[in-house]
Amino acid sequence: MESARPIKPLAERVRPQQLSEIIGQEHLIAPGGPLYQVVKNKHIPSMILWGPPGVGKTTLARVIGHELGLHFYFLSAIQAGVAEVRKVIDEAKKLGKVLLFLDEIHRFNKSQQDALLGAVENGSIILIGATTENPSFEVNNALLSRCQVYTLQALSEENLLAVLVQAIAKDEILRKYTITLQESDLLLQHSMGDGRKLLNLLELLVMQWPNAGEITITNDWVGKILHEKTQRYDKNGEDHYNIISAFIKSIRGSDPNAAVYYLARMLAGGEKPEFIARRLLILASEDIGNANPNALLIANTCFDAVHKIGFPESRIILSQCVIYLACSVKSNAAYMAINAAMETVEKTGNLSVPLHLRNAPTRLLKDLNYGKDYAYAHAYAGNFVSQEFLPDTIQGQKFFEPGNNPREMEQAQFLRSKWKDKYGY
Repeated sequence: MESARPIKPLAERVRPQQLSEIIGQEHLIAPGGPLYQVVKNKHIPSMILWGPPGVGKTTLARVIGHELGLHFYFLSAIQAGVAEVRKVIDEAKKLGKVLLFLDEIHRFNKSQQDALLGAVENGSIILIGATTENPSFEVNNALLSRCQVYTLQALSEENLLAVLVQAIAKDEILRKYTITLQESDLLLQHSMGDGRKLLNLLELLVMQWPNAGEITITNDWVGKILHEKTQRYDKNGEDHYNIISAFIKSIRGSDPNAAVYYLARMLAGGEKPEFIARRLLILASEDIGNANPNALLIANTCFDAVHKIGFPESRIILSQCVIYLACSVKSNAAYMAINAAMETVEKTGNLSVPLHLRNAPTRLLKDLNYGKDYAYAHAYAGNFVSQEFLPDTIQGQKFFEPGNNPREMEQAQFLRSKWKDKYGY
């Protein structure tokens, strides 16, 4: 007896077959959009589709292949390798031009990506690569130069609601029920903008409904079935870099509310507290510096405490430090000073140290005037005497520019009182 065919997941059952059925990505597929024109003109370039999970990359590739009548091959870079790519290339030689959809293309290493170059170059394969990672970093330049990159946007709440409505109306299994979306905000929250995940969650809710017939989706029902909301935060991917960037910029911009929010995002996503504490240490000098020297002390104490305490309690220590740094006066003077000095060293090389500043531990060195005429500052009034410390060719060059804040203005006043007009303080 022939076994029954397994039922496909809802997301697969309602996958759009035409461009007009796709929800979202209007900037690409609306009339006049670049991918709309590709289908209309029947001329398709190799391309990289870059966007978050569940926004239609696979669907778009399948629709393009269907609309253009091309033989469609699907490979996942997680499972496939060069051997599978070469099989598709061999098929292209027999069949003519084919479309190869390579999901997770960023997981192919350089040599695996290079295996695609010849076929993409001569046009026997139209490559559509899909990635959630920035292709500038994850796709090698040779392949990237042969492909157009199209950025897919996260689905809006309006898009996600339309996906639900479309699925309820379209799917043969769901049409057996009377489904009312009384409340959808918690369901949308659980989906995290991922249309495929949203449909899978909808199917789970329908299958878990205790009574056949009428189904009412409410926040209470969603909460009972979906106990835990996972965070989308790939510690090695695009989200990692975007969120840590927003975190640092929020502290630099003196917004403790945004800074604590992004701190929570990182912690909920599993980021190591030690990593966050290290970034705070750097920020304390780079963005606050001598405008508030206590910032570095507090960031260092935070770093030590996080090591001692561990998670989850260390979240409180991190929060305290983040708020302090965000509310502190800011200056990047120390950061700019070392950058300027490093640039000068790069340009001027190993300039000779002035003789009077050199160490003279031997008679020979003393005879060569090492240390001669050095003025010991503590032997003078105010523990200061004017003398030259920089090499001859860069005398008078200023690297430190005090910031416009009370502490560094005090430093500027001190330097002006000692050096007069020499450095322009």
